[in-house]
Amino acid sequence: MVLVLKHCTFAVMIKKQNPFFRKARYEQMEVREEAPLLEWLLANLSQSKSKTKATLHNHGVKVNKRLVTKFDYMLKPGDHVSISTSKKNDTFQSKHVKLVYEDRYLVVVEKNNGILSMAAGHTSLNVKKVLDDYFHKSHQKCTAHVVHRLDRDTSGLMIYAKSMEVEQLLEHDWHNIVYDRRYIAVLSGQMEDNEGVIANWLKDNKAYVTYSSPVDNGGKYAVSHFHVLDRSANHSLVEFKLETGRKNQIRVHAADMNHPVCGDIKYGNGDDPIHRLALHAYVLCFYHPLTHQPMEFSTSIPISFRKVFAKR
Repeated sequence: MVLVLKHCTFAVMIKKQNPFFRKARYEQMEVREEAPLLEWLLANLSQSKSKTKATLHNHGVKVNKRLVTKFDYMLKPGDHVSISTSKKNDTFQSKHVKLVYEDRYLVVVEKNNGILSMAAGHTSLNVKKVLDDYFHKSHQKCTAHVVHRLDRDTSGLMIYAKSMEVEQLLEHDWHNIVYDRRYIAVLSGQMEDNEGVIANWLKDNKAYVTYSSPVDNGGKYAVSHFHVLDRSANHSLVEFKLETGRKNQIRVHAADMNHPVCGDIKYGNGDDPIHRLALHAYVLCFYHPLTHQPMEFSTSIPISFRKVFAKR
C-alpha cells in the first residue's frame, strides 16, 4: 500500500483581544500555466528568493484554500494561489523550536533534535519551558501542557495544550483524534521490500531497553507501516506511518528488520552518516479537540537526510 501525503490544512481560531491572534490576510492570484509552486511564486511575487522560500516554508501559501509547503508542488491552470500578507509574529523566538500553529486552545511546534519535550531536571533545555517563556512574554495567561512526547534526539511536529482541560480532551481520546502520524527515517543498508507492515509486542526490560516479541509477552501491541522513498548503496529513506504509538516503536521495528535507524545509539549498529538520530516526525493530522475541524500539518524532509541520498 503506497502512502499518499496529504497537503496541510489549518483551521484558524481567532482570539480577538490578543494581538498575537490576528487572522491571516491573503492575496489571491490565478494560475495560467502549469508550473512548480516555488518557480511560479518567484515569477509572480516581487520579493527575494529567500523571502519567498520563507513564506512557503512558514505555511504562508495556500493552493485552492489548502496550505501547501512543498516547493515542487505542481500547479495547474485555474488553480488559485493565496499568499499571506500578515506580518510575522516576532514575539516567539527560539533557535530550538519553531511555532507552526497557534490558537487559544493549543499550539503545534516543530522541535529540533537535541531538545527535550519537557523538563528532566532543573536546568535541562526543553520545549515546555520555551513555550511557557513565550506565553509569559506575549501576556497569555496559560502554560504549556505536554500531550505527547518525542525523544530528545528525534525532531519534528508536536502538539501542546494551553490548559489542563484541553490536554485531557486530547489524551483521553488520542487514538480517535489523531488520524495520521508519519515519521521519516534514514535506515542503515538497502531495504529489501518497498513497503510492508511490522507488528509485534513491545516491552521494556529492567534496563529500560524496549525489546520485541512475535507473541504476547505482556507488553503492548505495536503496528508500523513502512514505505521506502529512496535508496542509496548503503542507506534507505523510509516513511513510517504509525497505527499505534508505543515507546521507541519505530526504532525497535527498524532494528527488527535489520535496518536500524542511523545514529541510534541504543538500537543501532554504529552507522551514523549525519551525526544525529535520523528520525523526524514530519506529518501530524488530528481533529481539533474543541472545533473538531481537521488539522493537517507537514514539514519538509530534513536537508541532512536528503544529502545522504544526493551523494550517489
